Amino acid sequence: MSETKKPKHPGPKSGFRGNRKSTGKPGPKRPGLPPEGPVLLYGLHTVEAAFANPDRKRLKLFATENAQRRLEERGVKVDVPVETMMPRALDRMVTKDAVHQGMILEADPLPAYGVEHLKGARLVLALDQVTDPHNVGAILRSAVALDADAVVTTERHAPEEGPVLAKSASGALDMIKHVRVKNMARFVAEMKDQGFSCIALDSDGPAALEDTPFTEKTVLVLGSEGKGVRQGVREACGLTARLDMPGEIRSLNVSNAAVLSLYVARSKMGL
Repeated sequence: MSETKKPKHPGPKSGFRGNRKSTGKPGPKRPGLPPEGPVLLYGLHTVEAAFANPDRKRLKLFATENAQRRLEERGVKVDVPVETMMPRALDRMVTKDAVHQGMILEADPLPAYGVEHLKGARLVLALDQVTDPHNVGAILRSAVALDADAVVTTERHAPEEGPVLAKSASGALDMIKHVRVKNMARFVAEMKDQGFSCIALDSDGPAALEDTPFTEKTVLVLGSEGKGVRQGVREACGLTARLDMPGEIRSLNVSNAAVLSLYVARSKMGL
């Protein structure tokens, strides 16, 4: 995203307002689930997207004078109290290597989207126990770029919403539904009942993704590096496909595989 370009989407598709109340303190860690208390979001694109998302309850902005001017220049409407701070003071609010770009937004976590919020979806990307927040953040960003309707993760063995995930997504966390499900195989079965074709990606799949039949509604399922999509989830999908690589390395990093599979799916579905 260029420095002058605003987020394409005002918020997740068909979003809704949450009703969590801020406790004023970071909530306990619950893997895969939204934290119970406020989260700290930092970085220009992440903060900008959070202000553009009607589903995001914002609490307070901590920012340098330069950062405040930058947000104003980009047309960001700051609708929360602002505390002007020096860069070193902001450094102490986040982890050592965090690139906050002079701004940190305290906000409530996003609402917990569920399967019931996928009505009208056509292209959904599901991640079966992908745990690295950097990978999931990159996948969220790619899903927005390729206009997917949602990214689905498991409640357990998946990163919680937090600053690392949000920063890696570079604003995408506030642009697309991030649905969390208790059981991925059960989710796949439910989506098939709703008319979706569900395709599990596997390097040993019987056919290339390009040669796999698609319907007008599709769920693509990718697994963690090493383990891949679990057997029970593959069986629930019914369809397994591979991404053929012309080089000596047959498999891709899961975030790269997500980009390629979404691109192929869009081409096959005529989106």
